[in-house]
Amino acid sequence: MTSFDPKNYSISKLQALLSSAVAPRPIALASTIDADGNPNLSPFSFYNIFSANPPILIFSPARRVRDNTTKHTLHNVAAIKEVVINVVSYDIIQQMSLSSTEYAQGVNEFNKAGFTMLKSDLVRPFRVAESPIQMECRVNEIKPLGQDKGAGNLVICEVLKVHVSNAVMAENNTIDQEKLDLVARGGGSYYIRARDGFLEIPKPLRSIGIGVDMLPESVRKSNILTGNDLGLLGNIEALPAKEYIEAFWKQPSQSLLINKLKTTDEIHLKAKEFLEQKNVLDAWCVLLK
Repeated sequence: MTSFDPKNYSISKLQALLSSAVAPRPIALASTIDADGNPNLSPFSFYNIFSANPPILIFSPARRVRDNTTKHTLHNVAAIKEVVINVVSYDIIQQMSLSSTEYAQGVNEFNKAGFTMLKSDLVRPFRVAESPIQMECRVNEIKPLGQDKGAGNLVICEVLKVHVSNAVMAENNTIDQEKLDLVARGGGSYYIRARDGFLEIPKPLRSIGIGVDMLPESVRKSNILTGNDLGLLGNIEALPAKEYIEAFWKQPSQSLLINKLKTTDEIHLKAKEFLEQKNVLDAWCVLLK
C-alpha cells in the first residue's frame, strides 16, 4: 500500500485525497439569508445526520484552501441562526453545481441556478421548491475547527420541520429511495447517482450471526468464496437443520446435482450461485452436503 503522512502533504492535495477516500458523501444544498435579508444558496458535501433525538444535521463550510477566506453561508448562519437544508436529486444536479459558483455578496444564487424560492414555515431562509425534501433548521452552534486554510466550521443544525414531496413517498408513508433518486459527491469532479448502485444488505440488529470465525476452515480458506460471501454465510443465527438439508437434496432439481459436485471448488461454486441469489440457507445445504 502507499501511505500518506498529512504533515508532508499540501492542504490542496490532502483535501483531494480525503475527498476521494471519504465518498460518496450526501449533499446539503444550504439556503441562508444575510443580515439584510438577501438570500444565499450553496451546496456542501461535508454534511450528514448525527442525531435523531434531538434531530441534528451538521454541515461544514470550510475555509478556502487558496486564500483562507470564508464563505457567505458561514457569515450568514453566524448573523441569522437559521438554515434550510435541501436534498439534491438527480433532476437538479446541474443546477446545484451552478449554485456553487462564487458569486459576489448579495447575488441571489436561486436566480442564477434557476431555482424557485419557496417561503418556509418556521425560519426566514427560503426553501428550494425543486428539491424533493426540504428541512427547516435552527442553527444551535457553529464550531470552528481551526483558523488556517482548509479548516472546517461545523454548523450544528436542529431540524424544526421536514417537507417531503408526495412524488417520492411510498404507500406506507415512508420515503421511496428509488423515487427520491439522490446524488452524492465523490472525489474531484465525480458524483454518484445513488439509485444506480443500491444494495440491500441484511443488518444483524435483532439477531446474532454465527460469525465468519465459526465457518469450516475449508470454507474460510476457499479459493472461490469472497469476503462478501463469507459475510453472508456468517450472518445466520444457526446452521440449517439436518431435516432441512435432507429435504433440499430430495428436490428433483437438486437430486441429480449431488453426485456431480465432487471437488471442493465445484461445491463452493454452486454455493456461490445460491449466495448471489441471496439464498443463504440453500448455499449452506450445498456446503454441508
